[in-house]
Amino acid sequence: MDGLLKLLREDASLTAAQLAALMGLSESEVAARLRAHRESGVLLGVRAVLNEEKAGRDIVRALIEVRITPERGGGFDKLAERIARHDEVRSCHLMSGGYDLLVEVEGASLREVAAFVSEKLSTLQGVLSTATHFVLRAYKEQGMLMTRETADERLAVAP
Repeated sequence: MDGLLKLLREDASLTAAQLAALMGLSESEVAARLRAHRESGVLLGVRAVLNEEKAGRDIVRALIEVRITPERGGGFDKLAERIARHDEVRSCHLMSGGYDLLVEVEGASLREVAAFVSEKLSTLQGVLSTATHFVLRAYKEQGMLMTRETADERLAVAP
């Protein structure tokens, strides 16, 4: 992986000047590489990882297993992209195994998520079945621990 992308993945709040210093490049070189990554679609955006519970944001998240029928000429892609365009959808992944798509959904309440599944998702042509799992608590998000564990705590080593 490109060193610049690796640094951004670890800490997206780094400025171009900080990135340049860490990489031993000029700030203009870093800015040019960032621009090239954006234009090529490699760098889609920069987001903060939030601990929603500590932020006091009451949201309901669900992981939905979706079985679909592949479309002629588009396979799974067309329907998956159609599902992914809904505002409620945080992520949508093609999977191997017992279902085809794993869709992560976010809403203000259980009822809102349930309405999305029953009214928007399951009614789409090509959707065969859904299985909804509500997220009760996040312990790790995008590589970041959400628990109160401190960095110097170590896991127990068994003989």
